Amino acid sequence: MAERPVDGRVDADTGVAALFRTHRLGMVRLAVLLVDDRESAEDVVQDAFAALHRRWPALHSEQAATAYLRTSVVNGARSALRKRRTVRSYLRSVDDPDVAQPADAAVLLAAEHRQVMDALSRLPDRQREVIVLRYWGELTEAEIAGTLGISVGAVKSSASRGRDALATILGSQS
Repeated sequence: MAERPVDGRVDADTGVAALFRTHRLGMVRLAVLLVDDRESAEDVVQDAFAALHRRWPALHSEQAATAYLRTSVVNGARSALRKRRTVRSYLRSVDDPDVAQPADAAVLLAAEHRQVMDALSRLPDRQREVIVLRYWGELTEAEIAGTLGISVGAVKSSASRGRDALATILGSQS
């Protein structure tokens, strides 16, 4: 059993382990929705938990730690997508064919969900992040604003534009 400090807070190892057990799967699912690749999503989440461990002494509650973790996953997904875009643009510049999807991508989600995932991937990054956090993560507009570091008004407009764009994309696929 890990020792508790005098102030009653748990140490970083114990606290992060507990959060890992309760939030890992949800964070991986969040990251998959943002990066559309299970392996990259797992890497993003692992990095987020490592960062959480380093930052543990500055976090004063489980809610703060969870919010920090969620923000780290979103930021890690952004970095993974930037790296992916850079690699793909380089590959195109040397006349290689587009990078193929991973072999397990087709079985990651049922067929009816792949259309939605494809439509999500066509949205601008901010709209995709807001839509995923709102409708999958079930966060409030204020929580999304805090996670993404934007105003509540920007969350509302991104959500509205994202929903409209998804409706257009999915309507054209029917």
